[in-house]
Amino acid sequence: MIYSNTYINDLRLVQSAVPNIDKLNNSVVVVTGAGGLIGSAIVDFLLEINDSRHLGISIYAGMRDFEKYRMRFGDRIHRIDLKFFNYDTQKPVRLDTTVDYIIHAASPANPRVYADSPVETMLSIIQGTNGIFTFAQEHKVKNILFVSSGEIYGNGRGAEGYSEDDYGMIDILNPRACYPSAKRVAETLCAAYHKEYGIRSVIVRPGHIYGPTAVKQDNRAATSFFRDAVSRNKIVMKSLGVQKRSYCYVIDCISAIFAVLLNGKEAKAYNIAHRSLDLSIRELAGIIADTAGVGIQYIMPSNDEKAGYNLMEHSCLDASMLLETGWIPMFDTREGVRHTIDILMGL
Repeated sequence: MIYSNTYINDLRLVQSAVPNIDKLNNSVVVVTGAGGLIGSAIVDFLLEINDSRHLGISIYAGMRDFEKYRMRFGDRIHRIDLKFFNYDTQKPVRLDTTVDYIIHAASPANPRVYADSPVETMLSIIQGTNGIFTFAQEHKVKNILFVSSGEIYGNGRGAEGYSEDDYGMIDILNPRACYPSAKRVAETLCAAYHKEYGIRSVIVRPGHIYGPTAVKQDNRAATSFFRDAVSRNKIVMKSLGVQKRSYCYVIDCISAIFAVLLNGKEAKAYNIAHRSLDLSIRELAGIIADTAGVGIQYIMPSNDEKAGYNLMEHSCLDASMLLETGWIPMFDTREGVRHTIDILMGL
């Protein structure tokens, strides 16, 4: 990760988008999936809060591999406010400390994995979430935030936009449904643990998140577009790209997560999106291409690639509930795209 001026400034800017951010003062925050697109940016955001607001937050970054942790966070691993712990969704959480907040962002995030390893995808999400609640029950955690997905809506309202109580159809006999089906089960676990054991949690359902923190293994369309653009190659599209999506720059996504963590209602779900940022895949590719000054080419996808595609025809999300927390989006699509490219280039 390149900690460029643009990236640091973005992390500082969005702090003002989070109401009651000072609730984090002297807290202990656990982040699972701390090496991923969203999880790693959460860790960076917390570190920047400590630097700019001096809140004294202790951050525990949960990852499976210390070497990947070292490579992702560089010299920051020597900070006293950041600690690594080995986290595997299939094993109990082991931490010898009090914990105030858990942000559970660990999840497979690769369409190829969904297609090739549907069993492992489902078990990772469901068992991992259950393990987090088991730990929280034993350690009296104040609040858990579960990072779900806009894919849980399935097919229904299409481009009109899904609100949090809209649920479309998911073909449960399609192995690619492993991801949205498991996320649905994990959300029900959040509600069930609250009902039966009184454990407080909130849920976020991000739309299509993009940004410079994507890992190398991420082969989702938007991430691939940025890699092509930064390499000065034509952007490769493997469909006509007519499906509409709710896109969100990862730094806006992070501030939304903290707005929900600190201000959301328990056992409720919140979409992370903004209707002004709804675009077709082709429109997003066009903005990235224009910003980077490259072209676009169309290549037919392989059957293996098709097997990993999102099952939703359209996935636009209504974020009215999120806005009610007081959250403020800071970046439009062109800004988010430009900043992503600049950061990937070290600017």
